[in-house]
Amino acid sequence: MDNPGSSILTALGGGSGIDFIKLADDLSNASFAFQRTTLESRNETLQTRISSASLLRNTLTQLASALGDRIRSGDLAPQANVGNSAVADVSTTSGVVPKGSYSLEVTQLAQGQTLVSKSYGSKDDLVGEGSLTIRFGAVDGASFTEDTSQTALDITVSDTDTLATLASKINSASGGSINAYVAQGTGGAQLVLKGKEGANNGFVLEPTSAATTPTATPGDLTYLAWNPASDAGELRQTSRDATFKLDTIEMSSASNTVKGLPEGLGFSLKATNIGAPTTISFSNDPAKITGVMQDFAAALNDLATSLNEEAAAFGGTLGNDAGARALKRDLAQLAGQTVMPGAAEGEPSTLADLGLKITREGRFELDTERLNETLASNPEGAAAMMTTGPFGLYATMDKLARNNTLRTNPGTLGGSVLRYEAQMERNDEKLEKIAAQQESMRSRLTSDLVAAERRIASSQSTLGFLQQQIDAWNGSN
Repeated sequence: MDNPGSSILTALGGGSGIDFIKLADDLSNASFAFQRTTLESRNETLQTRISSASLLRNTLTQLASALGDRIRSGDLAPQANVGNSAVADVSTTSGVVPKGSYSLEVTQLAQGQTLVSKSYGSKDDLVGEGSLTIRFGAVDGASFTEDTSQTALDITVSDTDTLATLASKINSASGGSINAYVAQGTGGAQLVLKGKEGANNGFVLEPTSAATTPTATPGDLTYLAWNPASDAGELRQTSRDATFKLDTIEMSSASNTVKGLPEGLGFSLKATNIGAPTTISFSNDPAKITGVMQDFAAALNDLATSLNEEAAAFGGTLGNDAGARALKRDLAQLAGQTVMPGAAEGEPSTLADLGLKITREGRFELDTERLNETLASNPEGAAAMMTTGPFGLYATMDKLARNNTLRTNPGTLGGSVLRYEAQMERNDEKLEKIAAQQESMRSRLTSDLVAAERRIASSQSTLGFLQQQIDAWNGSN
């Protein structure tokens, strides 16, 4: 496309006939072409390196994350075997591997208090204006001992509240500590209150009537009053703790869901077995550990293949990259690295004990014979390496991934990405300066050349006038 300025000059028929505006563009562009091309080429190389380093970095992170998900899913954890499965379900804490066997005797299940009020005609009967206080604590026979660590519930009851709306207010105020509902039975409507499991989760009802003379009859709030000393059959179940013996040691829990036991054990108690303790043992599934190690070796090979291609000494995008070299070194040492520093002599302590080995060509393989020997001789030790605890397979890979992807360490892949991004940013700044300098040169050359064009045009005009005079003189002769 022609420059508008040069087109106007040409249309006027002035000047030398040279397109000085285009000439200014070409000269300014040529003056900075080498610098600009060099920087753009460098940026292309840096972008390729960023892509390669980021790919390796993400692959490594995803490998560690997938391994953690696999272990956390629970299929590698030792499976509990309960001799009498009707007594309890067993759970374990992530990262902790129970050893040996345990005896469990459940002597009492935890339960919550159940209170059923005296009868009303229907759920829509008014209960009477006033306030209802519910205090929590232990009910023992005719006595009640308040648990002052639990805040009492103070519920305002209006003159329009029915048995049904009062149940809703109790549920809202209790935050789950009491479940209230109205049951319509053969004897009428009754308010049912059910507390949480645990001896100290019992409760008493202390209503205050707004009536001048409370009558303790339906329609007066004091009709709902209850404490164990005045019980007339309203108490249907007393709250209590669960009691059990673990390896003959007596223990108790406010809930049938028991946590925080030794060796990371947890129970969900379901029935009592007084005088007939059941045995809890743990076993591992060797096939699942073998499957994980096979998948792990394959994933490492994929990572190693990509790394060898990207970091090849000749032709590799990251051939001289410090982060790629560090990852190569860490992977080469992985199989022989001690991952269970606390393992006793003879117990598995390295990934080589789980069958992982690396060939001279840098490929990872699974030595199934070595793995099977470990699983046969020390299944508990092998299982201990398959947890999300501070040591073992996952902890080692997680640490390797983190150490090789830190952006704050210049000797890692993360540091390489940061360095390349900084170099690209500096190059972009240089390109911006070059563009500004080129524009300044173009503007200056345009001004100078247009001025020269005007001078040439003026000279041509003078030359034309002189030529006419000379021609006139010659004609007169």
